[in-house]
Amino acid sequence: MPHRSGEETRILNKASRYLPGGTLGNVALDADHRFIVKRGRGSRIWDVSGNEYIDYLMGSGPLVLGHAHPAVTQAVKDAVEMGSSFFATNEQAVLLAEELVKAIPCADQARFTTSGTDACFQALRIARAFRGRDKALKFEGGFHGSSDYSLMSNPPRALRDFPQAEASAGGIPKAIEDSMLIAPFNDAAKTVDIIEKRHDELAAVIVEPMQRLLAPKPGFLETLREVTAHYQVPLIFDEVVTGFRLAYGGAQEYYGVTPDLAAVGKIMGGGFPLAAVCGREEIMALYDPAIAEPGSHVSQIGTLNGNPVACAAGLATLAELRKEGAYRRLRDTGRKLREALEDLCAQAEIPAQTSGEDPVFDIIFTGEPLSDYRSTLPADEAMKGRFRNLLQDEGVFQGPQKFYPSLAHTPADVEQTINAFASVVSKLQG
Repeated sequence: MPHRSGEETRILNKASRYLPGGTLGNVALDADHRFIVKRGRGSRIWDVSGNEYIDYLMGSGPLVLGHAHPAVTQAVKDAVEMGSSFFATNEQAVLLAEELVKAIPCADQARFTTSGTDACFQALRIARAFRGRDKALKFEGGFHGSSDYSLMSNPPRALRDFPQAEASAGGIPKAIEDSMLIAPFNDAAKTVDIIEKRHDELAAVIVEPMQRLLAPKPGFLETLREVTAHYQVPLIFDEVVTGFRLAYGGAQEYYGVTPDLAAVGKIMGGGFPLAAVCGREEIMALYDPAIAEPGSHVSQIGTLNGNPVACAAGLATLAELRKEGAYRRLRDTGRKLREALEDLCAQAEIPAQTSGEDPVFDIIFTGEPLSDYRSTLPADEAMKGRFRNLLQDEGVFQGPQKFYPSLAHTPADVEQTINAFASVVSKLQG
């Protein structure tokens, strides 16, 4: 188990005093495994005590090139020397918007925000303005950030009948429940039935094309696209996680389904606070007061929207991803880790499976088929907690959910990780 220095103990005590729960609200570890990150480089992070970890959290996904990548670091240094923030339209933001439109199939235009939460929130808002309707449909267990609309049935406190929504956090007005409809992911028949019955109330359907760690069944996204197009209900893909990770064009390219709007974040900001709403020009036009009809204009203002330093980091990241073989290497790294972990669990006769896609996945401790949120409920969460803690003891760090392979993870990192998997699985078996 990694050692803990007196200095790190003092900082942990300060965190407990000054931060609710002693955390930023993102990663909660048990008392024996709490640590304070000091620095990161490449595939590794170090805590204040000097312990070194192979990192698969990677900032929760944006650091697909690894920590402190030289190209990104240099781009940021160059940008900040030109000015850290302008509020006004700047060159870096225009260049990044151009690259987003080139890369993302649904994108005619882009509007920047500072977080995936806000991008999803803004996508729903502009869809409501476009359709002139209030309700939206999302999928049970789907995560679209921490807005009131996202925190419906995510996760549900009780398994209500579809399409009834339920607030999953305190502080959310009851009226929000009445503005959201809930469907089961990967259940095309049920989803189509809800949309057909309620389409005249719907402003939009929002979906993670890969919901958390659940890949779409063949035909599910295609059916969703077909029924929403038939009723002229805008389809929103939340590509905050999948954008520029499953492919350069995101899940839209990977799965071959094009929505009307997309929320992107994480990778496109190169590890800096940046996200965007992208979509069809006729919808995005509602952001332009010179074009939008009176009453339909959508105001969207933010001090750091399109921040030039963040945009420079994003441009540098995307340039690296366009290099020959980048996505092949990313997928190969994930595939080797997934296959080794599944083989080790099978040999140990531990009911488990990996779920997701090679560039982002996790281990789920159940042998039952996975398709939607409710199918994940029998999974052994206590076993998962032990797995993660034991892995950290081996010098491999994974966040609350998901392994995020990166281009910084070397064959030696993969070998060391697989050896750690073997050690952990043997202890779980015992």
